[in-house]
Amino acid sequence: MKALLVEDEQRIASFVCAGLREQGFLVDHCEDGNLGYDHALAREYDVILLDVMVPGRDGLSILKGLRREGRNTPVILLTARNELDDRLQGLNLGADDYLAKPFFVEELVARIHALLRRVSGERQNVLSVGPLKLDRLSRVAEVDGRPVELTSREFNLMEYLMRSPGRVYARTQILEHVWGYDFEPQTNMVDVCIQRLRKKLNLPDSVAIEAVRGVGYRLRKPDGEA
Repeated sequence: MKALLVEDEQRIASFVCAGLREQGFLVDHCEDGNLGYDHALAREYDVILLDVMVPGRDGLSILKGLRREGRNTPVILLTARNELDDRLQGLNLGADDYLAKPFFVEELVARIHALLRRVSGERQNVLSVGPLKLDRLSRVAEVDGRPVELTSREFNLMEYLMRSPGRVYARTQILEHVWGYDFEPQTNMVDVCIQRLRKKLNLPDSVAIEAVRGVGYRLRKPDGEA
């Protein structure tokens, strides 16, 4: 899962980023509201964490702009302002949750998971394609009920491919989404990671990870599966 954190307090940003990454999240961090808003519009995130009082465009303005643009990405507001009117304003603008500072990062992670369960529905936390199953919360991968140990990067790549079986993802898309930033396009990191996944998962041909020459990769959709 991929998160955007817009927070100008470096100490808070550091422990939030570290805590989320320990849970397998990919995290983009922006200290400035204008840059944060640009990232939120240009990139795909599972959740956005907004500090209300950031330089440039403030958190409420970012939230308002996103909802006006039709972006329904789940948003949690992080702020030292905890008056009822402040909370109501944020929620009325379309925030999905509100966490007052100071907070424990464990609580933030729990709220993110609860929010994603509400938004996606409980069953979508478990992705299944043929014999392959990924539990996005427990971060457990199974093939035919057999647990397979994956690194965080391998798990995120597999999760990305499983979101839309049959869809072709370009290497640059995979790099941006799974590694979190732009790499040299000629890097073979994606190909190496795919090779490791093929070896570890040992999937049948019906759900093989296929290379599409000159483009990227896709997970084959099993016949008859919607």
